Amino acid sequence: MENDEERNDQQTEEQSVFPTAVSEENLEEARQKSTFKELFCSSWIFVRPREKNLQQAELQGSHIIQNKVLQHYSDGKEAMGWFQYEKAVICFTKAITLQPEQTQLYVSQAEAYLQLCDFQSAAVCYRRASMLERGAFIHRLAFIYYIQGQCLFDRGLFLEALEAFSKAAEMKPGCRAYKIRSLACLSAVGRYSDCVKLVNDWMVSDGPSADLYTLRARLHQQLNQMSSCFRDVKSALALNTACPEAGALLLKLEESGEQARQQAVRRALTGQLHAALCSINIALEHCPQDKHLYLFRGILYRRLKDFTAAIEDLVKAVELSEEEEEHEIRGQAKARKDEEDCGSVDHEAKAQLILTYNDFAVQCFSRSLYPEATLLLNKAIQEEKSQAGLYLNRGDCFFKQGEWIYSLADYQQAEEMMSPDDPAVRLRLAVIHNTMGALSFQEGCFLEAADMFSLAIHYNPTSSRYYENRAKAFRNLLNLEGAKQDLICMLILDPASEEVPPMLMSLFPSCSVSDVLSSPTGRAVRVQLMDKIQAFSCYADQQKSAEL
Repeated sequence: MENDEERNDQQTEEQSVFPTAVSEENLEEARQKSTFKELFCSSWIFVRPREKNLQQAELQGSHIIQNKVLQHYSDGKEAMGWFQYEKAVICFTKAITLQPEQTQLYVSQAEAYLQLCDFQSAAVCYRRASMLERGAFIHRLAFIYYIQGQCLFDRGLFLEALEAFSKAAEMKPGCRAYKIRSLACLSAVGRYSDCVKLVNDWMVSDGPSADLYTLRARLHQQLNQMSSCFRDVKSALALNTACPEAGALLLKLEESGEQARQQAVRRALTGQLHAALCSINIALEHCPQDKHLYLFRGILYRRLKDFTAAIEDLVKAVELSEEEEEHEIRGQAKARKDEEDCGSVDHEAKAQLILTYNDFAVQCFSRSLYPEATLLLNKAIQEEKSQAGLYLNRGDCFFKQGEWIYSLADYQQAEEMMSPDDPAVRLRLAVIHNTMGALSFQEGCFLEAADMFSLAIHYNPTSSRYYENRAKAFRNLLNLEGAKQDLICMLILDPASEEVPPMLMSLFPSCSVSDVLSSPTGRAVRVQLMDKIQAFSCYADQQKSAEL
């Protein structure tokens, strides 16, 4: 009993694990069939009747579909012949539904759509045909996009037309007509920057030409980029001097530049310097290679204290003048006239450049930027070595930097170039000699200090400080007579000086100021000093009169 129960439990367990298990009889029958089929699988007589009927039905269905497709295709071609394009589209659609892998059906349907001016649907059909036959129908598809774009362009739908022309250009990259139509669309919607990029690509791929330069010049003109417009016009004329479009555009630019220049001149004469600067900027945009305009703007910048910009413009004017002198000019009369013009502009630009360097240096000097001022004056002196004022200013810069030797050398150079009695030179020489004398005095070189103080007095006999310093140097040199005469000069020029009482007690003990001045020595020193002062003042007055 227990064994029977165990067998039943085992059978129940196997059935729960393999619910689809087959019996041994079914397995044996399947093996026989498999063996039989492996032996005679290629023979149609051993196929079961039911399987044979199914395959025959499939063959009959394929034949029916093929016939239907041919019928729909024939109907569509017939409708095309009778100009019934809507009917043709329907027939080709039915045929495509039955056999979607037939390329010719899509081509025929696309042509029917073309006759209906349904370019979008025609393009879709040709795209499907192109997918079935790789690389085919590309040119036809490009032409369809071109026709579609042209229709959209005529209707004023420029962005949609641009998309169609762009697709046509992608299909047929070598066709310039499609790209030109894209350029027309971009221009129609005001996207001139994109037009310039497109023309740039053409120049890279096909090389520059006068027509392309002229086209890009007009685009720059639309963008108000007159400098770029001018450069492209000049490039076009360099490639083709007889290009009428480029010549006309250049003439127009020059006329606009001249009008702006005249307006700038009028504004400058009335003191409207900033407004004049705006006008001359416009003129330079139209004619960026005109040396006269750079010269004019450089002068305006100098008057407006924008010295950096002034230097750039004046240097540019000089460079353009030199370039024009180097060019070969046809015609002797025209050559002489141009040479004179270039020479005058070059001379004026260099003169203005020197003035700008000097003015810039003066500005730096006023801001205690002495090294920078020195560099600017070095450039000015390099351009013009005959201007005494440049040496005076550079000497002042050296003086502020403690470069006494260089300062003295510049002052002496200016003295040689100017009138020896010019107060501007004499006063500076007096100061530098007094300064150098004070340094020598501090170092204990009393004789050298006395000589320096004497030179200072020679150039400016009106300063009591110089007499005081020389008196102290003489006293250290035991030259008491010289020290006494200098003290008398101090009493005459500045009797209230704090240094007078101690020096008076040292050099004239038990004598008062009146005693010293009324003495024979005092009267003689007074006469000599007055003569020197009178001569110095006379030279100064003459200089002022000459300046006026």
